[in-house]
Amino acid sequence: MQLRTFTALAAGAIIPLVSGAATTTFPTAAGATTLSAPMSVTGTYDGGMKRFGRGLSPCSEADGGSTGAVFILESGATLKNAIIGSDQYEGVHCNGPCTIQNVWWEDVCEDALTILQSSGTSYVTGGGAKGASDKVIQMNGKGTVVVKDFFVSDFGKLWRSCGNCSGNGGPRKLIVDGVVATGGTVIGGANSNYGDTVTISNTCGAAPAKMCQVYEGCDKAQGDCESEKLSTGFDGVTCIDGGGNKATC
Repeated sequence: MQLRTFTALAAGAIIPLVSGAATTTFPTAAGATTLSAPMSVTGTYDGGMKRFGRGLSPCSEADGGSTGAVFILESGATLKNAIIGSDQYEGVHCNGPCTIQNVWWEDVCEDALTILQSSGTSYVTGGGAKGASDKVIQMNGKGTVVVKDFFVSDFGKLWRSCGNCSGNGGPRKLIVDGVVATGGTVIGGANSNYGDTVTISNTCGAAPAKMCQVYEGCDKAQGDCESEKLSTGFDGVTCIDGGGNKATC
C-alpha cells in the first residue's frame, strides 16, 4: 500500500483547539480532493474544510483495513478542519495517540475513526458523523479516547471497545462530554472483563438509561467468538454517569 505523507501545517487555522459546544449543522465543503491512497499524517494537517475521499464506491460496512482509509495518523498527529466524503471505506485510522479536531464524516462506512494506539490518549473535539449503522469510533487499541462537543446522527454506537479482536484485552476508556445525538441511543459499549470504562457527561439526544452497554469481550485468536452483551445502562463501574445527561437537547 502506498501512502501519501504530510507533515507540515497547512496555513489558515479555522477553529481553536478547544471547541465550545457541539455544532449540529454539517459544513459546506470548500473544495474536494480524491486521494489515490491513504494520506499519512505525522504532524498536523489542516484540511481547510475540503472534502476528502478515495473514489471508492459504494460505501460499504465490509472491514477493508487501513487500505480503505482516507487518513492514517501516526503517534502524536493531528487532523483538523476536514470533511470525509462517502467514497471511502475506513475513514481515519490512528496508529498512535492522535487529535481529531472539527472533522466531519458525511456517511460512515465501516467505521469513521479506528483507534489502534497501544496506550495513551486520543482526542476528538468538535465535528460530527452521520449514517453509521454500527459504530462511529472503533477502539481496537488500548488507552483512552476523549470525545468532546461532537455531533452524531443516525448511528448504532458512538464508540465500541473491540468485542473479539485477536489478542483482545484492555483496559480501554471512553470519556464523553457535550455530545449531541440524534437517531441513535448507544454512546458507548465496553467490555467489563477487560476493565473498560465509559464515562458520559452533559450529553443529550439519547435516553440516559440506554446510553451505555456492558459486554463480555473475547479473543478470536483462541477460537471463533462474539462478545456477549451483559447489560444496558449506567452501573457505576463499567458505565459511569458523569451527570448532565438528558434524553432531549
